[in-house]
Amino acid sequence: MKFKEETIKSDCIYKGKITEYWVDEVLLPNGKKSTRELVKHAGAVAIMPFTIDGKMIFVKQFRKAIEKTILEIPAGIIDKTDINPIETGKRELEEETGYQAKVFELETSFYSSPGFSNELLYIYRAEELTKIECPLAQDEDEFIELTTLSFEEAWTAYEEKLIIDAKTVFALFYWKMKRQLEQMNR
Repeated sequence: MKFKEETIKSDCIYKGKITEYWVDEVLLPNGKKSTRELVKHAGAVAIMPFTIDGKMIFVKQFRKAIEKTILEIPAGIIDKTDINPIETGKRELEEETGYQAKVFELETSFYSSPGFSNELLYIYRAEELTKIECPLAQDEDEFIELTTLSFEEAWTAYEEKLIIDAKTVFALFYWKMKRQLEQMNR
């Protein structure tokens, strides 16, 4: 069976600093036409920063799209000036937390919502953290508070619906899996 849709017409209806909105007319595999509303995005990076005592650093911030204050792992958009996603991740870790990491490894990447967006999200694990005396400045429009939580405290925050975004829920389940594997290998 053929799955690919052929683009007949593509119109950009809005270009912002972070996203572009497109309306594409497509030819479906069955020969019929349809319309696709798409969001094009530069991609993003999220970091799971683990402290020496096995806790994780979270960022507390208000998210206008959902009108809530939530706990998230540090994250940011890949800027045009960034060489690659790992550089974005290291910059965002320092800007948002004031830490640098000796160990900074890609764990996975995935499309956040491929039904309408091409945003590719890279998830890094950061360990062996060092507090920086003069870290990079936070973005002017960011108002965040740091909190360091044990796994149990983070799981409670998840149960209380303080952790509700996909990247942070992924990080929490990754952490749970990592702990289970460590216990099995003892």
